[in-house]
Amino acid sequence: MAVRLQKLIASTGLSSRRKAETLIATGRVTVNGKVVTELGTKVEPDRDHVKVDGKHLNSAQPFVYLMLNKPKNVMSTLDDPGGRDTVKDFLHGVSVRVFPVGRLDFDSEGLMLLTNNGELAQALLHPRYHVSKTYLIKVKGVLTDSEIGQLQRGVKLEDGMTSPAVVKKIKRAEANSWLEITIREGRKHQVKRMLESVGHMVIKLMRVRMGPLALGNLEPGEFRFLTDREANALRALVEQRVTAVEQGEEPMAGPKRLVRREGWARPLRAKKNVGKKARTA
Repeated sequence: MAVRLQKLIASTGLSSRRKAETLIATGRVTVNGKVVTELGTKVEPDRDHVKVDGKHLNSAQPFVYLMLNKPKNVMSTLDDPGGRDTVKDFLHGVSVRVFPVGRLDFDSEGLMLLTNNGELAQALLHPRYHVSKTYLIKVKGVLTDSEIGQLQRGVKLEDGMTSPAVVKKIKRAEANSWLEITIREGRKHQVKRMLESVGHMVIKLMRVRMGPLALGNLEPGEFRFLTDREANALRALVEQRVTAVEQGEEPMAGPKRLVRREGWARPLRAKKNVGKKARTA
């Protein structure tokens, strides 16, 4: 069966689908000895000979999904020209090449999904599919009901209005407070900018949930492979969202119901962060 060239390259674990497109566009891929630069070119894996930088593609690897609790002050990339620690430094014992699905800021921490399934990663990052992400946030000061209402309805940033967010008060101190915020977008520094727009600086930010995945008690620097149930739930979510878009039914851009403003909720995870080296898989 014919498949798109970039999809075939990504399925081998050589690169993400986006990186595969770059490899093709820059003339580093040949099919049956001829350079192919047109994205969307289809090939027959059992008949066509595909090479990247002159080397044959390896057989497709089984898909791998793992969750990492990214520590603070770690790059959410696989390498860093500046020599800073990256998420790759915590994947001891992982023999399959995986790549991060999205990013967290250098000074942020929490749940990161890594996989070699380029197609699923691309779908999770696509803004049309609205995969929810939940953050536990420590902010300077205490938000008023009016400020929480603004976040729930959407705030105006320099790149446009944000979609409605789910906001829960977690706990308060004399000078600072904790919130839990769920958004369905993925703009750069979005949560920090949202809080700044209502006059509160973010002191600490931890992602505790992504779609059906919850960070749970995973310690900073630790990772684990997803269970079959988690992986299936992730694939089912993506399939559901992609199908909805293909049928012209846009997924819900924001929550149907805005959460209560009164009272304090229990956090998904408010555990004190203590640095810890990664376990060997």
